[in-house]
Amino acid sequence: MKKSRFLLICISLLLMVGIIAGCSNDSTTDGNSNEGTGESKGGDEVVTLNFFQFKVEIADQLQEMINEFEAEHPNIKVKLETVGGGADYGAALKAKFASGEKPDIFNNGGFKELELWKEHLADLSNEPWVEHVLPIGKVPTTDTDGKLYGMPVNLEGYGFVYNKDLFEQAGITEPPTTVTELKAAAQKLKDNGITPFAAGYGEWWVIGQHLLNIPFAQQDDPTAFIEGLYDGSTTIVGNEQFTAFKEVIDTEIEFGNENPLTTDYNTQVTLFASGQTAMLQQGNWTENMITEVNPEINMAFLPIPINDDEAASDRLPVGVPNNWVLNKNSEHLEEAKLFLNWMVSSETGKRYITEEFAFIPAFDNIEPTGLGDLGQSILEYSKDDKTIPWTWFSWPDGANQEFAATIQEYATGKIDYETVLERLQSTWDNLK
Repeated sequence: MKKSRFLLICISLLLMVGIIAGCSNDSTTDGNSNEGTGESKGGDEVVTLNFFQFKVEIADQLQEMINEFEAEHPNIKVKLETVGGGADYGAALKAKFASGEKPDIFNNGGFKELELWKEHLADLSNEPWVEHVLPIGKVPTTDTDGKLYGMPVNLEGYGFVYNKDLFEQAGITEPPTTVTELKAAAQKLKDNGITPFAAGYGEWWVIGQHLLNIPFAQQDDPTAFIEGLYDGSTTIVGNEQFTAFKEVIDTEIEFGNENPLTTDYNTQVTLFASGQTAMLQQGNWTENMITEVNPEINMAFLPIPINDDEAASDRLPVGVPNNWVLNKNSEHLEEAKLFLNWMVSSETGKRYITEEFAFIPAFDNIEPTGLGDLGQSILEYSKDDKTIPWTWFSWPDGANQEFAATIQEYATGKIDYETVLERLQSTWDNLK
């Protein structure tokens, strides 16, 4: 009898333990499902996020930031891969998807590029950081359905970066704002034994995207002009801004470094950073690279003028360079959302964006502190409302590289400028 009672008590205790354990497991599962919240899953499972990005300028700093994220989130590992600079990120990304190695986090430029990749992208409209995005930051990846598919990387601007000390050495007291003034400044530099330009014509995006953006962006209405190119109501051939564009190419080649067509991105930036040239056609993303070579350099931006209309020419192209997007079919979508939110909401992430990346933030909750000379220069142009747009995300897919090939042929003297305009037009017509 006593044995039976003892056995019954043991069985009851075992049942109670099982019930408690079951309740505990149910509670853990419910508390960490986190669907739509951007929070990581609980337990000891370690997940790996594949992060594929193109900004070579911040690759090292980005890895350091990831290390800090992983220290705070031991269940999440982030594998960073960077393809950029002289490499074709777009082609590499397409290869990733074609091979089945689809990254969890990657870059998308928005506009036409958003249309190409939308089927793969997660809707980020309800993420907590969205309310802090500046209006300009939402434009590239907001679709016609009103949904937001990307988080802006930052705001950037570009032009001719110039070395103030070398300008002073050559007796240039006022920075040039028109093409005539630019030529005069280049001649003064050359007369004083200083190479005026570091011309990186070996990179398709430097000339076929950033440089060629200038005549597009200086139209009276860039959007209407581009729409006209698509429907045939406007043309590149005979356009005033494109005709004038010849001046800036000729000036940069005439007063540039030797062998510009074999000068890649790293060489171009190094020529300027080391004081071998006085100007560099690039953007504020080069700030870290330049100051690593020359921490004491004194620099700022000049516009890229194509004529003597100062009101039109004295402007910098400013925009959202790219966006972080998420693969909607990722097995670890919630962890990827968590990473993006941490990057722009945590004090660690915000510090990296401003101080380590030297970015101009596209968020109202991130103070633009710690900006270098170039970031500050862009802010000043932006505050003075002296900016023009980035238009290449609205061009036909692949046009920028064909545009670059045409400009390269002109730079070598193989074709005349009339042929350049005809080829730019035919490239657009063939690809639109």
